[in-house]
Amino acid sequence: MGDWNYVDFAEGKTPLPEPNLGWNTYGTGLDSIGRDGKPEPMDIPEPNADQLLVRVDAVGLCFSDVKLINQGGDHAKLYGRDLATEPTRLGHEATITVIAVGDDLADDYKPGDRFAIQPDIYVDGMATAYGYTIPGGLIQYHLIGKEIFDTDGGAGYLIPVSDQLGYAEAALSEPWACVEGAYLQRRRLQPADGGTMLVIGSADDAADYTSSQGIGSPKTVIFSNAPAAMQALVAEHAPHANVVVDDGFSADTVADLTVKHVGEDGFDDIIVLGQTSADLIEELAKVIAYRGMMTMVGTEPLDGLPLIDVGRLHYHYTAFVGTTSTDIAEAWGEARNRADVIAGGTTVVVGAGGPMGQMHMQRSLEMEGGPSTIIGIDLDDDRLETARTMLESLAEKNGVEFILHNPSDDPNSVNDLIFSKTDGRGADDVIVSVPVGPVMGDAATLMSTNGMLVLFAGVANGTLAPLNMSNVYLHNAQYTGTSGSSIADQVSVIDKTIAGSLSPGRALAAVGGIEAGQNGVRALYEGHYAGKVMIFPQLSGLELMGLAELAEKHPEIGAVLGENNTWTAEAERILFELYHTS
Repeated sequence: MGDWNYVDFAEGKTPLPEPNLGWNTYGTGLDSIGRDGKPEPMDIPEPNADQLLVRVDAVGLCFSDVKLINQGGDHAKLYGRDLATEPTRLGHEATITVIAVGDDLADDYKPGDRFAIQPDIYVDGMATAYGYTIPGGLIQYHLIGKEIFDTDGGAGYLIPVSDQLGYAEAALSEPWACVEGAYLQRRRLQPADGGTMLVIGSADDAADYTSSQGIGSPKTVIFSNAPAAMQALVAEHAPHANVVVDDGFSADTVADLTVKHVGEDGFDDIIVLGQTSADLIEELAKVIAYRGMMTMVGTEPLDGLPLIDVGRLHYHYTAFVGTTSTDIAEAWGEARNRADVIAGGTTVVVGAGGPMGQMHMQRSLEMEGGPSTIIGIDLDDDRLETARTMLESLAEKNGVEFILHNPSDDPNSVNDLIFSKTDGRGADDVIVSVPVGPVMGDAATLMSTNGMLVLFAGVANGTLAPLNMSNVYLHNAQYTGTSGSSIADQVSVIDKTIAGSLSPGRALAAVGGIEAGQNGVRALYEGHYAGKVMIFPQLSGLELMGLAELAEKHPEIGAVLGENNTWTAEAERILFELYHTS
């Protein structure tokens, strides 16, 4: 393999730096990052035959990092790990360069190859993650091996990056992929084959229920007071299903009868016919399986607002679909259940001043066929002013009405603003980037009857919020949301960036070198910046600073920043000339 401890693809042969600095995380709280507030020196081992030695060029910090710092080993992706004895390392928004290649990987990789990492990694269906289960990119150099390659996605978790992209742009492809992914269909919208289906109705319901698409191939169908037409429909379309009749389901008995029939796994599909009890819907929603679907059919509204687990909507992809038609299949499929914002509509972003809220607004402003009005809601005037500075000119350029509003002085002003702008209809799309259950519930009241609520910020499973589930079947309301991404999402972001239809650098607010790792997480934790924080591990002596401060300290960088101090590849080039460690 040659002199593995040299960078030999640049000009001449440059020895790897000593020491190799990194920020391990040993528990909860900011003080658990590093040792005594400083990065630690770590060895740069020679890669084994099945490993790559990579250089971390840029790593973005994310509010998800704050969740890990708050929860430590109790974080869902650490599976109870004792970080004091088995530390991890933050940094899942990373871009890397290959330095040395193990012999077994020589046919596929070479020194100098550049990649972004897709951090959501699966092994035998189990979720692991770079920057969580797998120590992440808040380090100068580290090894990549079987934890990346021996996975369900294989080497696909390393996404090639063109030299046309700067380091920061490439690292920002991950959070931008999460934004893009929030508008792609993640829910299952057809009955599950081989699953368990529960059908609840009224035995005296004489409606002629049909299904123009069949009902899939359920393994088991449980009827509770099911109408005769529905029983005939199952007999016709799923003749081999195991049919069980149990007429005991009610709001009070849902939990016990669920355990009796499916244990803790829940029902893959629940079909509810002509029911108006909000309590019943609330209890049934609790027993939908992971990636399960509830189909509601009816013509009368529920008698109240059920409390729905918004954490499961986000993390378990539970789907609520419905129709007023007796052809129950009209509730299913993507044609009925959209995932993206309505062209020419009104989009509201709650938590608009934060980094991700700004990115959601930017996406709508830059997209072809986007909304005609965007309203950003936030309680922080400084953050809203930053959003205005960064995005108002983009809105003017694309002819989009752009309104930013702080309701601190009058909580009712949000409703007044939105309903006055929409002639009383409500917003077509509401995106929530605030991880607070009551805020999510309040945001749902801003929707039009056929609107979409995107729960981008994740809250813990078990977080309940009142949602108008009547509008799901009466008016085609959509409740969806995720903050995860796929390999395809990240590739799409990189392609859009190269094509010029997405400008990820607008999201960047502050930069720092390797020594600024802990301060970067602290700034995120305390909300110092309204945009993304980027650490460049190959830079030393660069304290954390906002882009305006950077421009003031280094006028030569300020001269090449974009409009309103937006990040550029040229600014990055000069920054590396000033602070590069080698």
